[in-house]
Amino acid sequence: MTMDRVVIVTREQEDVAATSKKKKNICSTCPQIKRLRDECIIEHGLDACKSLIDAHLRCLRAEGFNV
Repeated sequence: MTMDRVVIVTREQEDVAATSKKKKNICSTCPQIKRLRDECIIEHGLDACKSLIDAHLRCLRAEGFNV
């Protein structure tokens, strides 16, 4: 295998990884914290659930979303 072939394979793998990240749906990312956040907001209102809202945003950022 030549060096050119190695570079091509690596770039193809990077493209696949980038495509996989793009296919993530923000609505189905971090479902556990999202459920807790939503339940808290329904029961207690936005102001009381700030820590869960922040935790959900941190989770989304960790998954690659720009929120």
